Amino acid sequence: TAGGPLGYLLIGLSVIVIALVVRNLLALRRSLLAPPELAAALSQRLRAGQVQAAAKACQDDDGHSFLAAVMASAIRRCTASPMGALEARAAVEESGQVEASKLHRMNNGLGVLAAVGPLLGLLGTVIGMIGAFNAIGSLQGAARSTELARFMSLALVNTAQGLVVAVPATVAFALFRQRIARVVTAIATDVLAPLADDLSAGLAAAQRAAGARRAAAAPQQTAPAAGTRGA
Repeated sequence: TAGGPLGYLLIGLSVIVIALVVRNLLALRRSLLAPPELAAALSQRLRAGQVQAAAKACQDDDGHSFLAAVMASAIRRCTASPMGALEARAAVEESGQVEASKLHRMNNGLGVLAAVGPLLGLLGTVIGMIGAFNAIGSLQGAARSTELARFMSLALVNTAQGLVVAVPATVAFALFRQRIARVVTAIATDVLAPLADDLSAGLAAAQRAAGARRAAAAPQQTAPAAGTRGA
């Protein structure tokens, strides 16, 4: 209670900081961002030329993982482009950058709290100092000492509470920022780069298969026309 209303607000912010730290610890794991079973299924289907089946596997991913989002976006771009097989790697890289920025936005809440905490503590300090000076100017004797001590306590408690919010939030923000960069780099090297090659090969195989089907269908379409002319 020594911190006043701002003290309760800062306590609430500290609880939010703890919740965000726990959320990030659970969410920013490689096993969730790039599930091994999904990576294996995508590689198998892309190597077999089953590009649409790979896209469906991304859509059916229950965890809505980083890997699924990157590959789904890359597959959509490549299948819509006549040069899809040639730009598979670029599509995967650009999709990875977009999804990596979303991961960093998950961490922005800690950065905001790290900045807001000291400001609220400073606000409490200013309020406490204003109250202290008012007590000095308007009260006498024991009443002045009591009010002066109360407002000085308010100022110092709010300052301490603001720092208690800001310091852990700042450290957590920096650590999670490094963790995101490290995990995304590892996924890009170990998972996305091979899948980009598989996507390129799968698109090329699908294009060859489509060309073969069109070539096989062409004689069947021209044969009746030739018989008609002979008659």
